[in-house]
Amino acid sequence: MTKRNVLIGGRFFFGILTLVAVATQLVVHIGLNYDIWNFFSYFTNLSNIFAAVVLLIGGYRVLIRKRPSEADDVTRGTATIAMAVVGLVFGALLAGEDLGSMVPWVNFVVHYLMPVVMVADWLFQPPRAKLELRHIWYWLIYPIAYLTYSLIRGAFVNWYPYWFINPDRAGGWGGVVVFALAISVGFLLVSLAMLWLGNRLKRNVDY
Repeated sequence: MTKRNVLIGGRFFFGILTLVAVATQLVVHIGLNYDIWNFFSYFTNLSNIFAAVVLLIGGYRVLIRKRPSEADDVTRGTATIAMAVVGLVFGALLAGEDLGSMVPWVNFVVHYLMPVVMVADWLFQPPRAKLELRHIWYWLIYPIAYLTYSLIRGAFVNWYPYWFINPDRAGGWGGVVVFALAISVGFLLVSLAMLWLGNRLKRNVDY
């Protein structure tokens, strides 16, 4: 089996697996009469859907031998960094939390497997474009927009997807700011690492 086939097959497999995992949890969510809007307000769910779409489109592009543009590489970087942070934040702040109705195998896929898969995909097939520090700003738009949305919505509906952005559980707004800054630093460090590795490593499949 060639490296090209491994890349195509891997992207399609993990992309579909992730969508199935998220859909499975959504069905459970609906079955328990939980708020669907809340379901799609979790960074984990949004990022896994984003990553799955990126993998499926990326796999198709390799299949038809269409080279990625700079925008394609930056978009994949956004998904990769988001998923890496999902894994890190879950391990550091959420692994000991009660996950309620979350299906165990879904939890494994979205919190453990996919962060590793996305980083591995980035390392196996680094971006074709030469990435620069300015690209990090694009990578930070998504998490900043998500945090802004979560805090504004949370203030109106009194529901927050994660305890560390809930002022009632994080020690007030000061605690929220501290956690937000800490996670932002994590995003920045991961972004710098992915940028450096992306420019340094060699692509395994030329298309």
